[in-house]
Amino acid sequence: MEEGIVKDLLEDADDRMQKSVESTRHEFASVRTGRASPHLLDRVEVDYYGVQTPLKQLANVSATEARLLTITPYDKSSIKSIEKSIMESDLGLTPSNDGQVIRLQIPELTEERRRDLVKVVHRLAEDGKVAIRNIRRDVLHDLRELKTEGEIGADDERRAEAELQKLTDQRTGEIDAALSGKEKEILEV
Repeated sequence: MEEGIVKDLLEDADDRMQKSVESTRHEFASVRTGRASPHLLDRVEVDYYGVQTPLKQLANVSATEARLLTITPYDKSSIKSIEKSIMESDLGLTPSNDGQVIRLQIPELTEERRRDLVKVVHRLAEDGKVAIRNIRRDVLHDLRELKTEGEIGADDERRAEAELQKLTDQRTGEIDAALSGKEKEILEV
């Protein structure tokens, strides 16, 4: 009986930690490097007839060249709104259009901008690790409650805590690996 409870707790913790890692990787993808990536525009919301709508629902975004993003709106009348949203975003990019397609030229990053982006990525990584540590804290709390209620013994609790710490270390390691890859990508000239 108690083995199943502990196993379920650890599996749930692992699942939630994996989601935190994926979320952090997704956040990393939206940070601009010197290359064009459609993910840069993932966080851009457009005021479409009074409703804040994600850009990717209003247009096809593609990286046609290493430093060029092409945005093809499904509704041509939304071009002005899309351009306005891109200008107001924190991307620092200026769109140009020919009435059909919006083009975003991705400029080279300055050394200072690269350092700023590295700080942003470090903050995102730290947020991901905090989320993982919070999951660990919650599960430790649950384990202690189970021990207090007599559903598991002290040995089971210790074994589960050790297993939980291994999971925590593994997942934070994955975030660190993703961080160093993203940092290299940003600093690459």
